[in-house]
Amino acid sequence: MTWTEKYRPKKFEEIKGQDEAVFKIKEFIKNFGNSKKAIILHGPPGTGKTTLAHAAANEINSEIFELNASDFRNKEKLKSILRPAVEQKSLKKESKIILVDEVDGISELETGGLTELISIIDSAPFPIIITANNIWDKKFSSLRKKCELISLKELNYSIIKAAIAEIAVKEKIDLNESFMTELSIKAKGDLRAAINDLQTLSTSKEFFPVNLDERNKQTDIFNSLRRVFKEKPTNELLGIYDSVNMPTDEIMLWVEENIPAEYKGEELARAYDLLSKTDIFKGRIYKQQYWRFLVYENIFLGYGIASSKKNAGSGFTAYKRPSRILQIWLNNQKTVYKKSICKKYSSYVHISHRKAMSEFPVIKQILKSSSEIQKELKLEEEEINYLRI
Repeated sequence: MTWTEKYRPKKFEEIKGQDEAVFKIKEFIKNFGNSKKAIILHGPPGTGKTTLAHAAANEINSEIFELNASDFRNKEKLKSILRPAVEQKSLKKESKIILVDEVDGISELETGGLTELISIIDSAPFPIIITANNIWDKKFSSLRKKCELISLKELNYSIIKAAIAEIAVKEKIDLNESFMTELSIKAKGDLRAAINDLQTLSTSKEFFPVNLDERNKQTDIFNSLRRVFKEKPTNELLGIYDSVNMPTDEIMLWVEENIPAEYKGEELARAYDLLSKTDIFKGRIYKQQYWRFLVYENIFLGYGIASSKKNAGSGFTAYKRPSRILQIWLNNQKTVYKKSICKKYSSYVHISHRKAMSEFPVIKQILKSSSEIQKELKLEEEEINYLRI
């Protein structure tokens, strides 16, 4: 048995670091029938979504019927497997909980999988718990409306450290303190990954010298924006963009595009003020080459923008892709042709590429007026068309 299964929490009291989610799922089960019939537990991998569902079943002595949505990718399979499970009473226990794990695996809307799941939710006599890493894809919009959303956050490294220390004692492993800290930090909030690493390395005689590979996790930009715009400013938001696989300049464009969708009045003005300070700070860093201060860009974009609002937000907001990205791309395309022309010209007349770029307005007129020079420089059709603009 893997250690993640062996030491999986069985009760709510054993689950650490997700107090708000535990409270909400308790309320959902207690009041089932009075509101929505399904909840979606969403958040990064290894934060306890599936564990919460199993703990909920144990708390009320309920049977749990579990399926992984990636195994049931269309309407027919969901209808033949999930619907009977929802409609039939438990043979062994008084109640039943339906767990649809990793709903991200259901195919696109046109296959009918999501439509069938929503239909099942409408008629369900038992609580349905759905888990997802990312529930903000537009294809899940109808599903979100049918469910209560419960967000699970990445676990603090201290919680992970305490968990693996406890497992080490039970497995009679003498762990180096520094190793436990390193393992916990590099798990990046993923307790399951930390436990798996510990089990894999458990046969090693020396834990501390082991070089742990840091996971290349990507936090979805939509989820990061949602946390910044919706949550109260906390220390966790200081590094909210650290694992987003996107340049800071592009993140700034996403924030700029979507601020008006969340803030109004004074909050809007403050948010834009902090965004402008981010840009000023960036310019000074690059000019002075004080690279150690780059961390402050994320502080302004995360904690700073979050602090612009007076109260935590609620509800779903459809964040938009920045329109300026297309404009920047078009400008970059023009720059590409300008650079390639100057490269050919500078090589032909024996001047530096920088000088050709600085004198390009004059060079452009010369090249534009002579097809013979264009042919001599072997300009391509796209480059010639650029000269005509």
